[in-house]
Amino acid sequence: MQLSIIIVNYKSSGFICDCLASADPHLLANIQIEWIVVDNDSQDDSKTSICTKFPFVQWIDMKYNAGFARANNEGIRKSKGAVVLLLNPDTLLINGSIETCLSRLLISNHVACGVQLVHKDLSPQFSGSNFMKGGLNHLMTLPYWGSLLKKVALFFNTTTPSVLHAQSEQLIDWVSGAFLMVKKSAIENAGMMDEDFFLYAEEVEWCSRLRKQGSICIYGDLQIIHLIGATIQEATSAQDNSYENIYDKKGFQLMVSNHVRIRKQYGVVWFLFQLLNFTWAVPFAMCYTLIENLLQLKSPVAALKQYWALGKNVLGVWELAPTIIVGKPHFYKCI
Repeated sequence: MQLSIIIVNYKSSGFICDCLASADPHLLANIQIEWIVVDNDSQDDSKTSICTKFPFVQWIDMKYNAGFARANNEGIRKSKGAVVLLLNPDTLLINGSIETCLSRLLISNHVACGVQLVHKDLSPQFSGSNFMKGGLNHLMTLPYWGSLLKKVALFFNTTTPSVLHAQSEQLIDWVSGAFLMVKKSAIENAGMMDEDFFLYAEEVEWCSRLRKQGSICIYGDLQIIHLIGATIQEATSAQDNSYENIYDKKGFQLMVSNHVRIRKQYGVVWFLFQLLNFTWAVPFAMCYTLIENLLQLKSPVAALKQYWALGKNVLGVWELAPTIIVGKPHFYKCI
């Protein structure tokens, strides 16, 4: 068995069926490739819908909503391939990308790789990134304060860590979990995904450990369509499908996971630095909005409600801060 493709399902059978239907029939029939779907207690007809149409799929029931890391780990444990591919349900396959990616990875010294993720109109989307010390790039999502910090970074010619349009073979620090192909030999040494994470940032932390085993790259000339955030938006009724919304329940999960990742990768001081910046950003945004709207004779109510929601999320991270700082195993499931 060369390749094990693992897809985590949570009420996303329609996306998975579309994903499998988009694959080249030869890819589905390849006996050296196994397809594993790990179900996070969807409590619907997902198994029937998927396995009836695609009987070659191996089905694993988690029996509870285990999130991304734990479900993928269970798939990895049951897999037989020399290489595993973590594939999002909300992806559509482009012929040749998986096979070519596999063949290149096998003959390379890389321990993991990804491909160029694209939107449905084939325009590029972020497929991975380089690390920024202390995870400072997460501060860019903060209203007003983040924009100010971004201007300061540009003044000092700071390199943007995210890669929008990858070169044909571009070295990178971490790859998006929407399409992440990893050699089993590297997993044996680096360990599997950290099961403290429920959703978001787990692939970033994992890649930080995989990078110690060897290089990671993106093959920019290979493409996969990613309907970015579609599955989680549908499952949680989130306001949007972006990774920059930090105002609702999904945003709280994103905020917690990013702070947990920073604590694990960079330590307590950087974690506190991040959290203090998030805390300061709330009154800063409120004051700025009040002044801006008064000068323009506009009502600031809508914006202030949004920043109030942000403040509640930040307070929630403070409530979890003692647990995060101590660093003992804890399942950070917030949605």
